Amino acid sequence: MRLESKVSIITGAGQGIGQATALKFAKEGAKVAACDINMDKVAETVRLVREMGGEAMGFKVDVTDKDSIGAMVEGVMAKWGRIDTLVNNAGIVQDAQFKKMSEDQFDRVIDVNLKGVYNCTKAVVDIMLQQNSGVILNASSIVGIYGNFGQTNYAATKFGVIGMVKTWARELGRKGIRANAICPGFVETPILATMPEKVVRMMEDRVPMGRLARPEEIANTYAWLASDEASYINGAVIEVSGGVTI
Repeated sequence: MRLESKVSIITGAGQGIGQATALKFAKEGAKVAACDINMDKVAETVRLVREMGGEAMGFKVDVTDKDSIGAMVEGVMAKWGRIDTLVNNAGIVQDAQFKKMSEDQFDRVIDVNLKGVYNCTKAVVDIMLQQNSGVILNASSIVGIYGNFGQTNYAATKFGVIGMVKTWARELGRKGIRANAICPGFVETPILATMPEKVVRMMEDRVPMGRLARPEEIANTYAWLASDEASYINGAVIEVSGGVTI
């Protein structure tokens, strides 16, 4: 198994890509700390991991709240004594055209998607430095590279986490810590359930492969980047989009 005994923290693990990543990591032998603001969803992820024979702990974490992050890190260290991987997956959307976007909409997305990544990484980096090893994986998006109508705030955060990865790769690479980002395209997640069928079909038509990504396909990429098979991948930004940007 690729991630045998590696301790992995995954934020936004209650559903969608985060839950799929928790399950994939556990399948590959990792010990998983599943984190989400919704504890009921965390409990479901932990249950699924344990049902498949994996090892997991659940934590209620608000990535904008340093105290909840700190308590989670303390719990992980008390249980497993190390942190090998951090997957900064938690994120939200508050879409609106720029001329109609409120300051609250902008600030909320920045606080969760950008500052939240900073907060979580800041909480684990000293541990990884002491270990002289670690992997930091940030959830970006094709929107972070190419922009998207009605997503000024979201695009800014997803571009920002790429900048963090590039900087951390330079600063931390010599310390045995790798940092990379994934840019998913259109993914089948619970968010799509709120969209009209016509819009979903239009999204599928834009993808050369003719379909949306499954959460498991994003999780597979995270698992590979977290593994020793990707030991020389540092500072990379990998699109997992089915070719939608071609």
